Amino acid sequence: MTTCEDPSGYKQEDEFMDILEERRRSSDLGHALRTFTPSPYRGAPPLSAGALNRMVLESQYLRYVTKEVAMETGESVDLVREEASGILDEMSQNLQLGFIRLLGFTLSKVFKRLFSHININQEGLNRLQQAIQESPVILMPNHRSYVDFLVLSYILFTYDLPIPVIAAGIPLMDMKMVGEILRRSGAFFIRRAIGSDKLYWAVLSEYVKTIVRTGYAPVEFYVEGLRSRTLKSLTPKLGMMHMVLEPFFKGEVYDITLVPISISYDRVLEESLLAHELLGVPKPRETTMGLLKARRVLEDDYGSMHVYFGMPLSVRQLTKGRVDRCEYNLLPRYTTSAVCRLMLEKGLSWELLTQRTLWLKGLAISFGARLDWPGRCTVMASSMALHSSVIRCHQGRVTLLEEEGPVGAGPFTTEEGVVRRARAVLMVAAYRNQALHVFIRPAMVALAIHTTRSSQREDIYSYFRFLLDLFSNDFIFITGRSSQDFEEACSLLRKCGAVQTSQQEVTSPEEGQRTTSFLRALLQPFIDAYQVCGGLNVHFKEHPIPGRQTEI
Repeated sequence: MTTCEDPSGYKQEDEFMDILEERRRSSDLGHALRTFTPSPYRGAPPLSAGALNRMVLESQYLRYVTKEVAMETGESVDLVREEASGILDEMSQNLQLGFIRLLGFTLSKVFKRLFSHININQEGLNRLQQAIQESPVILMPNHRSYVDFLVLSYILFTYDLPIPVIAAGIPLMDMKMVGEILRRSGAFFIRRAIGSDKLYWAVLSEYVKTIVRTGYAPVEFYVEGLRSRTLKSLTPKLGMMHMVLEPFFKGEVYDITLVPISISYDRVLEESLLAHELLGVPKPRETTMGLLKARRVLEDDYGSMHVYFGMPLSVRQLTKGRVDRCEYNLLPRYTTSAVCRLMLEKGLSWELLTQRTLWLKGLAISFGARLDWPGRCTVMASSMALHSSVIRCHQGRVTLLEEEGPVGAGPFTTEEGVVRRARAVLMVAAYRNQALHVFIRPAMVALAIHTTRSSQREDIYSYFRFLLDLFSNDFIFITGRSSQDFEEACSLLRKCGAVQTSQQEVTSPEEGQRTTSFLRALLQPFIDAYQVCGGLNVHFKEHPIPGRQTEI
């Protein structure tokens, strides 16, 4: 079991345990073949995958839609129903315990090679176990890596919890053998571009709603939709959310429990792929052969993974009053994010990087982040080793590595040089992005103070609201909470000595300039991007950022 402590006496409230510790001591085959007796939702009737599909096809709603589509297209009802059946066959999962055991055995081997630890919060698992028995459960993890898809099922299998059915993309289904293994492990497959296909929408929504109504299994979907190529939280996509909540709003179930889950990585398997995609390189098609070729990743160290099961949220309770902020988004974040933020500064000495990392650690903790910090020397050395593909320490200075060209390719152009440098910058920036939400609100207050050149609370709050609106697609904010967000941000800045506040004023003293300067720098790439696009010119003519151009 791991706890995070430092000399200041700070200790995390939630204790994490390493799921791989037991796997390193005992038989993987015994783990996969052990008795598996999960406690399902107590109102759920026993259902096979085939019986679930029949319920969908025979539902009143789907019968109504097939008749509508038949009238609109001029086809017979039987032909449309046959088409709906084909869509369901393509889409539906076929969860089988034998394949779960096979996947459990395989993943034990793979995870032990890839990761030094997979840390999970025991209290979160206990809460989830209780929630699963009381109402249909919706698991909503963030999405950073393809591994997300596998690790949650592996954890639930390990701790005797019901295996979820998981919304997955069609490209995974098309992978020979792999697609069928995933289907029999609980994946159901959704087309990326559904458009206005009325029949497909009807089959999909009725399938999801039937799973929720019957409590067949927990439903898992990525609320962000796609993987985040920048490792930053994305604006939620609400299509699947509408489907899973509809049974509650129609009174078909008493309650639904939403379980937010945060998955963090010291290093993601696809880091280079994500950087190239951001540079415009087309994403390679998922194939079984590509997966087999990617087995060389097993030779690398990807550090630790942390999985935090957040507080279960009752939809019934949420609809009665205001929606509380999902604090799980602050949990956990790690030293890799801190070091990578500082590595974006060019050519730091090892001593200076260490000093700034320790300073940033203290600031992050004061803002409510949780850090896996086993020891200063261990953390710094392990972070450097983990990211040796993009970072190196030479003669006491830490720098980014540019991407190497083909052997014997000769000199490269300026444009090629920029791309090679950009790859490393994007990879490091992605890990910084994992921690941005910890700092975003205080950073916006710091930027508002600096930009308005005013100490008046009203002026600063007005600019803060403008930034909330500006960054609404870059970060996740809850509508109607601007005043509370502002006050909380001011409180955090006051706590670390970065600002002083009164009823009328918010000021930044000289001793707080280091903190406010750092926070403003976090937002500068986003401000620069908007200015390049021309969208902020009008506003920044009125409120120019000192030292920055207002005209592009």
